[in-house]
Amino acid sequence: MFQIRLHGRGGQGVVTAAEMLSLAAFMEGHFAQAFPSFGSERTGAPVTAFARFSDHEIRLHEPIEEPDVVLVQDRTLIDSVDVFSGLNPEGYVLVNSASSPEEIGLGELVKRLPAGHVKTVPATDLALKFIGRPLPGAAMLAGFAAMTGMLKLESINSAYGQKYSGKVAQANADVARGAWDFIKNGGEE
Repeated sequence: MFQIRLHGRGGQGVVTAAEMLSLAAFMEGHFAQAFPSFGSERTGAPVTAFARFSDHEIRLHEPIEEPDVVLVQDRTLIDSVDVFSGLNPEGYVLVNSASSPEEIGLGELVKRLPAGHVKTVPATDLALKFIGRPLPGAAMLAGFAAMTGMLKLESINSAYGQKYSGKVAQANADVARGAWDFIKNGGEE
């Protein structure tokens, strides 16, 4: 089973991103689930969402305390929430930032995890460029897929295409392609 924990703030599409991640995994033939966990439901409040996928039926329904992947949609949470709590020693971390992991204070995490397992992607910048709103979900999921090889970019785009249509689906596909290319090109657009 592969477990992903997503951290962000209300209004950033964290819950939608978890849903799209599980839908993309389902499209690739996995069993999948996604669910949120949040206290105050106001815009800007910390939000956590979870996604799991597996080749076997998933019977767990509790929050993910030992994730294989942590996706951080708002880097300011790193200073106020223990977003890396319980992270698998072989796990992956992707943070929404135009700065490098070392520049945002993750040097020790980079040293602790395997090479290439801690990356940043300018997800909000890509979302603003293509969608016109700070909704980094598609970029974070495509970055995750490019980083881990666990899912295909086409599956991420198909998931968004099922939820949205027309220009919105295309804008999310453009955001996803930008993040995929950014990660695959070693952090360069």
